[in-house]
Amino acid sequence: MTNKIELNWKGNMLFESIAPEGTVLIDAAEEFGGQGKGLRPKAMMLTSLAGCTAMDIASLLKKMRAEVADFKIDVEANLTDEHPKYYDKVKVTYKFYDTEFKKDKIEKAVNLSIERYCGVMKMFEAFAEVSSEIIYIVNKK
Repeated sequence: MTNKIELNWKGNMLFESIAPEGTVLIDAAEEFGGQGKGLRPKAMMLTSLAGCTAMDIASLLKKMRAEVADFKIDVEANLTDEHPKYYDKVKVTYKFYDTEFKKDKIEKAVNLSIERYCGVMKMFEAFAEVSSEIIYIVNKK
């Protein structure tokens, strides 16, 4: 299967990426000639990683009947100092919110995403040291 996008220049450092599913704007910071009207390319990479694993987990928790009230994913990455700058260390923090948790099923879902289903995670593992953490946050009734 082949995926394809089209990237269109909108002037200065602003670009529009068009995929079959929708569009997204990409722009540089003002100090690099941009206008801050879109995501930076490296931020998009982290967004892709979070989105990929989040979709896995949402689907798996539903199948396992282990839904939570909410969950969030934070991705923090270290950018190398030398050009070409790339992420060499990435930490994915999974935050689950509810009054009680089926922790065994939640941990199984996270591990299945990391080890088996999330293709973006596998791509990141090819060039970065990737770690993860699960945090449970109890909502007060």
